[in-house]
Amino acid sequence: MDKIKPLFTAVATATGGRNGHAQAADNSVSVELSVPKALGGPGKPDTTTPEHLFAAGYAACFGSALDFVATQRKRNAKGAAVTCSVSIGPRDGGGFGLAVKLSVVDESLPQADLESLAREAHEKVCPYSHATRGNVPVELSVSGK
Repeated sequence: MDKIKPLFTAVATATGGRNGHAQAADNSVSVELSVPKALGGPGKPDTTTPEHLFAAGYAACFGSALDFVATQRKRNAKGAAVTCSVSIGPRDGGGFGLAVKLSVVDESLPQADLESLAREAHEKVCPYSHATRGNVPVELSVSGK
């Protein structure tokens, strides 16, 4: 496992698990949580799930990684839309697991260029991609011009 030199640390506390509250120590995030109906929960309105939070974080992080790679190659991917879908379900080996789909759309870049940028962002730069590799299946789809 690679060691890192921490440049920033986010801290959050969840109380009550999936039917509770989660809040960042610096108050930048404060959300009520509930189990969705699809998982047998109440699916309360105006609440979120850990999967929503993970999806938002991964999409934002991947977008920044894509922009970083594009800038290094003197390309512009600032307009790319990254959508992250996070699924949860029972694992073959017991317990629950996650699966991720990343979709990158940028009609301003040729398909081949965008594919190359996204692949490099996924394989070499994005920390979420590094964290999931070998642990969570991640499907990457790209749509350029």
